[in-house]
Amino acid sequence: MGKLAVYKYCSFLFLIATFVVVGFTFFGLFGGNVPPAGNTARAMLVYALPLLIIADAVLLVYWMVRRRWHWAAIPFVTLLCCIPYIGTMYQIRSLDASADKKSGLKIATYNVARFNRETTGFISQDILSQMKKQKVDVLCMQEYYDISGNRKNSESYKEYFPYMAMGREDMVVFSRFPIVGQKSIEFEETNNSAMWADVDVNGQKIRVVNVHLETTGFSRTIHQAGKLKRQGADVESNRLLKAIYGNYTWGMMVRAGQAITVRNELLKNQEPDCSLVICGDFNDVPYSFVYNTMLGDLVDGFKECGSGWMGTYRGSKNARIDYIFHDESLKGLTYYTQDLNYSDHYPVYMKVEY
Repeated sequence: MGKLAVYKYCSFLFLIATFVVVGFTFFGLFGGNVPPAGNTARAMLVYALPLLIIADAVLLVYWMVRRRWHWAAIPFVTLLCCIPYIGTMYQIRSLDASADKKSGLKIATYNVARFNRETTGFISQDILSQMKKQKVDVLCMQEYYDISGNRKNSESYKEYFPYMAMGREDMVVFSRFPIVGQKSIEFEETNNSAMWADVDVNGQKIRVVNVHLETTGFSRTIHQAGKLKRQGADVESNRLLKAIYGNYTWGMMVRAGQAITVRNELLKNQEPDCSLVICGDFNDVPYSFVYNTMLGDLVDGFKECGSGWMGTYRGSKNARIDYIFHDESLKGLTYYTQDLNYSDHYPVYMKVEY
């Protein structure tokens, strides 16, 4: 009798866990539909979606082993609803090498992290060499600083990229096609910014938007905490957790405002017969408010023609935070990253047919 009671009690706990995990999963899937301000807890669930999906899969296996098919249906349906989210990070299709040989426009976005503060110019020249090998037509860089020798490097880029548009000092667009217009979009109280360059591709104008949104500040918080501890300060774990949470929520709200600013600028300056490409370092994950705002009615290039796992940040958490989107007047041919170790990001490449 005692064993039966324990058995039923454990089943009850798993049932409660099923409803809790499923509830959190759906809140996470729709957490990016509302601005983070005033909805920080819901917005944070977007970051937990990978763990929640794993938990749903474990619960599905548990109920299937128990042959409780009616309870197994709950996490099963939840996992089906997660397929579009999973598709933003992993695509089953294989990479079509022949597609890259088709005629089109090759775009690359790369957060070069100030070239690792290397001043000889070797890194920037090696990056240029890689762009030539990949046959890139338009290159968008973030955290590009034209100082300490990099000015000479930008001049050397002109041999392959004859045209260049500068935003703020950390933003640049290089192009093999004429740039016929440009604009910088500055954000208040931050060093981050966005810009666009109108590229004339054989008579067709394509507006390429280069974006660098606010970072999370997570690494900065850990660094400050480590520095305080080395100095002998007493940093309580709860204070550290509050600081990390505060940086995450503050970063989410700032990025959300910046994403809205970019979209509003694009809506105000729409031009007929002008195709649109948005790319850059968004510093946020798929299905977040920033991702949904920047995507709008555009096409996520990776979901269209990417292959395998897509992570663009080289840190311990290989998250997807760099993107290339385009409107429906363009068609994606290839989408991939390259394992370069010059930055804490990977470059992202996409070829579009126009």
